[in-house]
Amino acid sequence: MTTCPHCFNIFRNEYPDLGGNFEVYNYLQFLKEKIDAGGLKINSSLFGNVEITYHDPCYLGRANDIYKEPRFILDKITGNVTEMQRNRSFALCCGAGGAQMFKEAEKGNKEIFIERTEDALKTGASVIATACPFCMTMMTDGLKYKNKEGEIKNLDIAELVAQALRL
Repeated sequence: MTTCPHCFNIFRNEYPDLGGNFEVYNYLQFLKEKIDAGGLKINSSLFGNVEITYHDPCYLGRANDIYKEPRFILDKITGNVTEMQRNRSFALCCGAGGAQMFKEAEKGNKEIFIERTEDALKTGASVIATACPFCMTMMTDGLKYKNKEGEIKNLDIAELVAQALRL
């Protein structure tokens, strides 16, 4: 089980070529199964009318077609999920998958993490949900760059689930 889309992709799609054949799950698949089976009981009233937008990680979405699970989970947490204009297979990369977080910015008018953060801010959501530790870093940096870190939360879906659990 992985919490990182990059690791999920490597174990699922690259390791078999090297003789490593594993049953690989992304944690969102696991959480969806547990919610479906009633093992995790979500209290949607804890989030009330909080508006959430979701950033699709490249290695989860485009590389492995995992789009339904995160949206299913977020819909259970709050019925107020707003999509960014660029979403699912058309989602804009945050830049981390292209190693932008590890090097100096390239020539251009704007860094990619700023562009993606602006996409999220345009939704008016007060929470940006992510499902990748690298995306989390890039979106957090974007919120800081835009001076929005005090207004907008950037939370992993697992954090949202933990906060919404019914005891």
